Amino acid sequence: MKNTNLYTATELGKSLGISARTLRFYETKKLITPIRVGNRRIYNYKDSARMKLILRGKRIGFSLDEIKEFLDLYDADPSQIKQIKLLHERVKQRIDQLAQQKDDIKKTLNELNEIYQTTTEAINNTLIK
Repeated sequence: MKNTNLYTATELGKSLGISARTLRFYETKKLITPIRVGNRRIYNYKDSARMKLILRGKRIGFSLDEIKEFLDLYDADPSQIKQIKLLHERVKQRIDQLAQQKDDIKKTLNELNEIYQTTTEAINNTLIK
């Protein structure tokens, strides 16, 4: 299909850098609902937009349940006020979580560097004798 508003699974997957199997996975999770024409799935611009949001949500660390909640709110609330408030709250939580992970990683790296330095010195002292 070459219509810019309709895509096969292969075409949409290629445009998003994912496989058709990945699209089917998100369909089973009820995050997208392509049209069925015989055995073929046909995706429209809305499916494409939803997939972009899903992939972005996954990339920044949201769970599929959280992503589904955002998308469901979008569909239920045309003003998007509830969606924006929920997204705002969840993004803040994610920022806090990542900041904590960053601190934990920094501490772990410092500890590992200390151990590396100690073991390097021990190896060098053993080789010198």
